[in-house]
Amino acid sequence: MLTLVLPKLVSFEGSGGRAVRVTERNVNALKSAYWVVMAGGLLEPVLYLFSIGVGVGALIGDIALPGGRTVSYTEFVAPAMLAASAMSGALAETTFNFFGKMKFMRLYDGMLATPIRPFEIAVGELIWAMVRGTLYSVAFLTIMVAMDLTTPLRALAAFPAAVLVGFAFGALGMTVATLIRSWQDFDLIGAGQFALFLFSGTFVPAQAYPVALRWLVELSPLYRSVDLIRGISLGSVGWVQVVDVLFLLVLLAVGLTVSGRRMGKLLCK
Repeated sequence: MLTLVLPKLVSFEGSGGRAVRVTERNVNALKSAYWVVMAGGLLEPVLYLFSIGVGVGALIGDIALPGGRTVSYTEFVAPAMLAASAMSGALAETTFNFFGKMKFMRLYDGMLATPIRPFEIAVGELIWAMVRGTLYSVAFLTIMVAMDLTTPLRALAAFPAAVLVGFAFGALGMTVATLIRSWQDFDLIGAGQFALFLFSGTFVPAQAYPVALRWLVELSPLYRSVDLIRGISLGSVGWVQVVDVLFLLVLLAVGLTVSGRRMGKLLCK
């Protein structure tokens, strides 16, 4: 289905059309085993939701938000799992897979023999990463609504926020992929991703941390993502969520710019 729709979105003659052609190539190269990998990526946050959000939440009870409102621990954790799922899906595509295509498959060398430019490759790969991230977001939001953790209208509002999170982390992932030197460096990426997952307000409010650590937590991209989606999911949107959106848009713009320039230097030597 995607192979029929994507080429018609924009003309191939334009820059946007060339980026879509990169996405189309990834769709055409899909293998049946890939869907198993995608299912595993969705299963992980769902298991965290049930084990920690529901299981541990039964012991914790309600949790107080900064404004004084109390919600169940499951309601508190679920938006964070959605943000973490969007982050993980985007990073998986734009680090490991992107690095393999660039360094070992030498796929992009062939693309540059066509009118496609490095920045358009970056945009096309980012769009492809968001195909995966969008599927994750839709599935997880459906689970949240089914468990009465948010309302259908709030879930619809949270969907574009989750997509923005995926785009921002996808751009960040591509930048990192152009900087790493070997497969061993992925251990560092995994450690950094897990640290973000644990210390970005996912399981406890940022206010629970010491003041110095709290400010460090609130500057992390996953915290801003969690805060944005949690605010929408719980119906407590305010000016802070505007800051979250601006933060993620800047991360997206900087990530795309840097990754496009880095690709140009690496591939056009």
